[in-house]
Amino acid sequence: TRCIYLPAMVTIRPATIDDVGAVLEFWRGATMPSSTDDAKSVRALIEQAPGALVVAVDDPDGDSVIGTVIAGWDGWRGTMYRLAVAPQRRREGIGRELVQAAEARLRQRGARRLHLIVDEGGATAHAFWTTAGYTPTEQTRFVKMLAPAVDGAGGEQ
Repeated sequence: TRCIYLPAMVTIRPATIDDVGAVLEFWRGATMPSSTDDAKSVRALIEQAPGALVVAVDDPDGDSVIGTVIAGWDGWRGTMYRLAVAPQRRREGIGRELVQAAEARLRQRGARRLHLIVDEGGATAHAFWTTAGYTPTEQTRFVKMLAPAVDGAGGEQ
């Protein structure tokens, strides 16, 4: 586990189960809503891919989430999701440090190519990612929502 310390007591570290509530609260105020913004999904991410969810926290106890990124690895390609920094803390290098932590995690797992999705209208995000060395492509994203899996007893799995 690698922790990065930035000015003003900011720490970059892997999220833990104890961070689930703070991450969800942060996302509600700092990002576009997602169908997987719930405690069950975030807990599953942390349990199934330890270290994939990276948080920036700004207090001595590490409870106040001010940034996140998810560094996903499927064995083929690295993917970054949910890069977000609290609006009042932007332009302090927190986003850059989150991306560098995610890239290091993905490189360590063998990723040679990274992929991410940026909102079409996000000029600031486009500029950030371009500065970070990423190039937009001509690809179109397709999405399909799946119903939750149901076990034989009628409950969700």
